[in-house]
Amino acid sequence: MPQEIKYDVGIVDRGLCRRGCPKQSCQLNTYDYLADIPGNSETTDMVEVQFKNTRKGYYHNVNHLPLEKGDIVAVEASPGHDIGTVTLTGKLVLLQMKRTTIRNADDIKRVYRKARPVDMEKYEDAKSLEHDTMIRARQIAKGLGLEMKIGDVEYQGDGQKAIFYYIADGRVDFRQLIKDLAATFHVRIEMKQIGARQEAGRIGGFGPCGRELCCTTWMKNFVSVSTTAARFQDLGLNPQKLAGQCAKLKCCMNYEADQYVEASHRLPSREVVLQTQDGDYYYFKADILSGMITYSTGRRMAANLVSIPAERAFEVIQMNREGQKPAALSEQSLLEKQKPVDLATQEDLTRFDSARKKKRNRSHGGRRQQPPPEA
Repeated sequence: MPQEIKYDVGIVDRGLCRRGCPKQSCQLNTYDYLADIPGNSETTDMVEVQFKNTRKGYYHNVNHLPLEKGDIVAVEASPGHDIGTVTLTGKLVLLQMKRTTIRNADDIKRVYRKARPVDMEKYEDAKSLEHDTMIRARQIAKGLGLEMKIGDVEYQGDGQKAIFYYIADGRVDFRQLIKDLAATFHVRIEMKQIGARQEAGRIGGFGPCGRELCCTTWMKNFVSVSTTAARFQDLGLNPQKLAGQCAKLKCCMNYEADQYVEASHRLPSREVVLQTQDGDYYYFKADILSGMITYSTGRRMAANLVSIPAERAFEVIQMNREGQKPAALSEQSLLEKQKPVDLATQEDLTRFDSARKKKRNRSHGGRRQQPPPEA
């Protein structure tokens, strides 16, 4: 009897390790490409634990628990303990810790145990109070006349502490607010100021590209974005199109800014006027990545537009420096404008009628009525 060979298709599928993929509801997810390597989890006792939304922490697995991605654990907090989900184990945790601002290694807390049913009951009870606490806290802050917005409230796993995330343009004196919140909710209060981009990352959503927001999926450190990046890419300075869901300039404008700056160095200056026997041509617009430049005979209006590559523009500039003027700005092949293809003219619109007639004949049995025989 031939020996049966079994393949563990549940662990590795199409080159991706299932254990390395995060949960779909997990924000700031990280694919663990080292998860299928034997002994990876034993390389370090550090684990990455994620709490509500984008808050993460790194803890020592001092008890050497067999933790895997997705396990719910109880970790050390001050005071009490907190409940979170393990999102990363092994050597990749050390690489992720380099991106954080951990001042002292002694400040890293420990993992107590895997969450018990009693821990989960306290955790669910605490989470059920977050929305009502946020609404009540907003009313208290408004009554004190504080110019701040409380965007979210996060209870600790044991319910002993609550973190209030707020947004404020200036400095806020919330000492009286803390006293009122502590007297109202009877928990330890921690105020944490966040920016508009961090609030968008905590809330989540989809961008105009159709994908999840970068601040929700992978971005931790936010770099300032200016309108200079939009000018480098020849984007219209329309605030409604350049702003993201956080009402700030989109972070993705910085992704290709360096590439556009490098490509623009291969184009002639916009101030150069190309002289030909037909007349002078002024810069109108340019496709920076493809290297195509459009010139116009009008200085401030679009007239007799001609598109030429950057090589042809440099050639004309060199001829003008030598005192020569070409007969035309571009060659005859470039002067012929490519007309847009109208998809409606490729096929006859009446082709649907013939198909409808065939379908109608088929519904009547596929036979035409024969004329009556002649007498």
